[in-house]
Formats: sequence, C-alpha cells, structure tokens
Amino acid sequence: MTSTHGFVIIDKPAGITSHDVVVRLRRVLGTKRIGHAGTLDPMATGVLVLGINNATKFLEYIVQGRKRYQGTIRLGQSTTTDDREGEIISSTAPTGVSDEQIRTELTRFVGTIMQAPSAVSAIKVDGKRAYERVRSGEEIELPEREITIHSIDILTINRGQFIDIEIDVACSAGTYIRAIARDLGRRLGVGGHLTALRRSEVAPFTIADCTDLDQPSIIPLAEGLDAVMKSRVVTPEEIVELRFGRAINASEFPEAGIALSAKGEVIAIIENREQRARPITVFNP
Repeated sequence: MTSTHGFVIIDKPAGITSHDVVVRLRRVLGTKRIGHAGTLDPMATGVLVLGINNATKFLEYIVQGRKRYQGTIRLGQSTTTDDREGEIISSTAPTGVSDEQIRTELTRFVGTIMQAPSAVSAIKVDGKRAYERVRSGEEIELPEREITIHSIDILTINRGQFIDIEIDVACSAGTYIRAIARDLGRRLGVGGHLTALRRSEVAPFTIADCTDLDQPSIIPLAEGLDAVMKSRVVTPEEIVELRFGRAINASEFPEAGIALSAKGEVIAIIENREQRARPITVFNP
C-alpha cells in the first residue's frame, strides 16, 4: 500500500464515471484513501483531480477554484438531461437564429448570475442525488444558485439541420455548462442541449498536468499545494503546538493556509481565528 501523499491528474476518458477512475486508481496505487475534486459526467472528458492519502483533505479547496471547459451546444433540440445522453423532448428548426443573436445572448451569461442546475446533477435533494430521483420518475426543479462566468468565447458556429456552437468557458465552481446550453436554447426559442464537454482546467491544474490512469505519476503534496493555498514555515516549537491542537501566532494571510516544516513537510491546515492561527486539520508524521 502506498504511503505517498499527493495529487494525480487524469484526463478522464468518455464513457466512465469519476468514481470509476477512483476505483481503478485504488487498485493501481494500493490505497483506499483516494478522492476526486469535482465530478465529471460519463459523457465528459478532461481534467479530473484526485487526492491520494493526506491530499484528500485539500480537495475541498481545489473544488472551489476556477474551471475551464470546451463544449458544443446544439440549438434546435432539447433533451431530458440537457445533454446528448437524454431523450429528445422537442425539436425545432433553428433557421431563424442568426450568428449575431447567438453572440448577443451568450454575452448575457457572462458575469455573476443566477443559474438553475440541471435536474440530473449530483446535487443532493433530501439526502438523495437529483439524478437518482429523476431516473426513478420524479420531476425535480432545483433552485437557482449564484455562479460567476468569467468568459465565454465562441470557437465555431456550424450550421446544418441544427446549429452546433463550440464554446470555451471560464467559470466558477458550481457552474453547469449543460445549463448554459439549455438556457441559451430557451432564450432563442428553439431549445438546446450539450453534445460534447471537455474540462481543460481545474485551477491550478490543467491538461498539461495529466498522467496515465494505469501508470499514474503523483505530484507530491507540498508541491501540488503551492499554487492552491498560501503557506508559512513554522518552527519546531510551533509544530509541537499544532500537533497538540493548540493555536500559534496569527498568519499574515487571513484565509485557510498550510503550515510547513523547514523540510517542506505539510504539518497542518491552519486558519486565523481570534487573532491566532488555529489548526483545522493536523497531519501526523
């Protein structure tokens, strides 16, 4: 069983779930302590960040970061899942929709907006995943959530029986690209859904950091965290205090950060509270 702590970045292939990737890595690395930061649907490909052993404690901070996706929106069809895996529920020839209308409507999504997640999302409703409720025949309407879309760039617009729009989206955590496709189709009056999705960034990790699923390369914990959270080097005396669960002098950064030993070992996650830096999570040597 590996005692290594760190991150593995996988370019998830289509057709498998994020949990499938976790199961395979557990077998390859010989440890059960593996989790992932941000689910990708089976249809989607791209960056999936996995934490190994102690790195699992930091996944919640990575999940909160910036994301980037490339996707294809099809105008003229709506589906039950807002993507190609659902059943088609309406079909309309989008011949009256101009490129200018598409560009104008997409710009309205940029900024901090309210978005209703897709009903087949992994959001829990009364302890059960929304997609599980939908698949069992329930009708679900999830409340809108505040998200931020930093940019939407149109890469191509292809016209045939339908209109296929390739986009590049930079956004906050919690953004559903399927919902953008759905809402764009509604605004233009022709329906829309997502036919392809690829995640190219889960900040600070990108496609360039990806490794092979069957021969994974582990990014050491301290190295991987360098771009995720601020850190400070603590003294041997402070290490003792933290490991006993006691506070030390306040950090210069107000948000949660990392306490490192002089050798670069991750000692604890700390956060300023009441003018002291207090340990949130302590890692044993």
